[in-house]
Amino acid sequence: MINNFANRNNCCLSSEIGCEYREMEKEGKSDADNRSTITVNVKFSGRSIPVEISNESTVKHLKSLLQPLTNVLSRGQKLIFKGKVLVDEMTLKSSEVGNGAKIMLMASQGLHQGDGPIRKEASNFPTSRRMPEAMRPKRDVPQVPVVKSQLERWKATGVVALSECNLKVLPDEVLTCGPSARVLDISHNAIQHLPAAINSLSSLQKLILNGNEIMDTSLSWEELASLKSLMVISLNQNHIATLPPEVGTLTSLRQLHIAHNELTGLPSEIGLLTSLEVLKVNNNRIRSIPESIGGCVSLIEVDLSSNLLVELPETISKLKDLKALYLRYNGLKSLPSSIFKQCCQLSTLDLHGTEITIDVICQIEGWENFDERRRSKHQKQLDFRVSSSGKFDEGADQSW
Repeated sequence: MINNFANRNNCCLSSEIGCEYREMEKEGKSDADNRSTITVNVKFSGRSIPVEISNESTVKHLKSLLQPLTNVLSRGQKLIFKGKVLVDEMTLKSSEVGNGAKIMLMASQGLHQGDGPIRKEASNFPTSRRMPEAMRPKRDVPQVPVVKSQLERWKATGVVALSECNLKVLPDEVLTCGPSARVLDISHNAIQHLPAAINSLSSLQKLILNGNEIMDTSLSWEELASLKSLMVISLNQNHIATLPPEVGTLTSLRQLHIAHNELTGLPSEIGLLTSLEVLKVNNNRIRSIPESIGGCVSLIEVDLSSNLLVELPETISKLKDLKALYLRYNGLKSLPSSIFKQCCQLSTLDLHGTEITIDVICQIEGWENFDERRRSKHQKQLDFRVSSSGKFDEGADQSW
């Protein structure tokens, strides 16, 4: 009888444990369902962008995922679902956004990174990177021949000027100038390759190749490095996606212009250019700047505008001579903590169209001294403009 009672108790206990286990399993499954990954479709500029995200994520997190997909900064995004604007701090679940939901994205003008919002009709090269129609070489027009008087003038002046001559290759006559040539301007042509024999121009100081068809394999950087007097290289509006490590051997370089190309980064060897004073790599697809940038101790002006940067290395604060830093249209949210304290010459800082607000930069050590330099510089500009035109230029103080 006692055994029967014990057996009945054991059965009841097992039953209760089984029920409790099934209940816990059910609750766990329910929690998993509540925290499931969903796919939302964001409508923007004629496109439907699918985004996988947890329904417990905030609207603010969704915006951060959309930033690299649309180039629209988070604070420039307005997300609308069922006629209501979604609030940053709320979760998708509490906003009743479920799997397959369709959300409309409206972008504020000017609050973007890179070359602007990515649109459905965008081509491989953004409009801002393209050469103006009037400057493009006419494919059906023969290149302008080199005459004897030109060659004599080049050797006499040291300036070889062949801009907009419908060139597809560098004329052999240019190479005969040898050490007489100091400046070579072959911008706005259709040149795809620069011959290794360019090293025969041993006294060349400026090489201007803007608006051609130059690609990564078009240049022999080793040969350029042999030009010990070369101080300026300008490669704006070409198709360069990568700078090779050999760029670090151009130790005499003072200015490097590679704006409006397809760069995604800079090599660490850039830090070896200790004489570099001007670096302009705006309007590319650069996502990060190497720590070695701090080695470019002579830099005075740096333009990183219209890229995909979300942060800058602390080593940029080592640029003691830096006077102007242009950062507009990037996804930056903060600046290096010692930039104002260590960059004692900095007086121009352009943060237009970034995530950085005045409240943020006012908290950075050294802000007061920077602000004083900035105001002093602009006041001098205003004094000059007032004396010459008598008008107050409100745009003179628009850059931080």
